[in-house]
Amino acid sequence: MMQETRHTPVAPTRTQRLASGGEIDAHRHDDHQIAYASKGTIAVTTDAGSWVAPATRALWIPAGTVHQHQAHGELDLHLVGLPTTENPLGLDKPAVIAVSPLLRELIVAYTWDPDNDSPPRLRLRAVMLDQLALSPERPLHLPTPTDPLLRELHDALRADPADNRSLDDLGRQVGASARTLSRRLRDDLGLTYPQWRTQLRLHHALILLADDTPVTTVAHRCGWSSASTFIDVFRRTFGHTPGTRPIT
Repeated sequence: MMQETRHTPVAPTRTQRLASGGEIDAHRHDDHQIAYASKGTIAVTTDAGSWVAPATRALWIPAGTVHQHQAHGELDLHLVGLPTTENPLGLDKPAVIAVSPLLRELIVAYTWDPDNDSPPRLRLRAVMLDQLALSPERPLHLPTPTDPLLRELHDALRADPADNRSLDDLGRQVGASARTLSRRLRDDLGLTYPQWRTQLRLHHALILLADDTPVTTVAHRCGWSSASTFIDVFRRTFGHTPGTRPIT
């Protein structure tokens, strides 16, 4: 269980810079919050798992969720607090959502001057909420297993995402058959082993890319057989190649 360190009733709206590796300790708000990194990659961890978002994605954090932020790469973090009466996404669990070029500019502009309540900024806010309502959810959640065997497997793969051993071989390490582990993965996480391992590797890849690790090195450190295979999986997941970054 994540150790809650503080309760801030109102989720702040602001722009904040964090050095690579910087953290915002575990806390919760009575409001909803959107976390968007226009530079770098932001990771949010809760008891339910981890979410990672590069600059083409944002994180939705519902009211009451105990969460912790971590920066990967030099981070420009934009936080948008929303009262519980406003839920443009209709989501009650943390999620990663797509950020269009227009939504990106709206979030950046809205968080730049949080104390400005002028009519133009209120109109900007209304358009931002409209765009949020149109933003599709993206499957970038790395769930934390509750099953003890899966937690052991999870820790081993997080320590070495390039581990290409079969589930049979990994099962011998944790003391369970591949069939047992596959069944528990479906029951606990709703994923197959290849799906889960790919999610884990993509999360690790985003973190390495945020630190300007070369694409070929990322591919090998995360267990892909070649850079081209990694690029193909990355493009299908994120809609762009790993070397592509939005204009800052």
